Amino acid sequence: MNNLPPTRAADAAAIEASLELAAERGGDLAPLVYARLFARQPEMRALFWRDANGAIKGEMLAKVFEAILDFIGPRSYAHNLIETEVVTHEGYDVPRTVFATFFGVVAEVVGESCGAGWTPAMAAAWRRMLSDLDHFVAQRGRVMA
Repeated sequence: MNNLPPTRAADAAAIEASLELAAERGGDLAPLVYARLFARQPEMRALFWRDANGAIKGEMLAKVFEAILDFIGPRSYAHNLIETEVVTHEGYDVPRTVFATFFGVVAEVVGESCGAGWTPAMAAAWRRMLSDLDHFVAQRGRVMA
């Protein structure tokens, strides 16, 4: 991340720190993330009818974390992964707007899991990243430098 512009490098460091803190304090975030998603988008619950033990949700969230880490860093593959997943999820009847809201749900759960450790720098970094992601998902395929 040494080649990132200073603001992006600071944001990347803040987001990474928030993810580490959330993992330490909150443990497995998947149940919290999906409970919130289903509360907001109840129609999405039906898509997980085969996920009796939460493995699919856990794997999907792990891929989201990987994509976030690349998106805030070198952007080596996140743009391709996100573009592919937008199209794949549209095939599952997941509207692009619902797909985009998932990242916001993740941010909220991470922030809450950090508790008092959640800093203004973390909140600002997540807001900027979510704005970039929303724009990217809306544009699908445009690589953001």
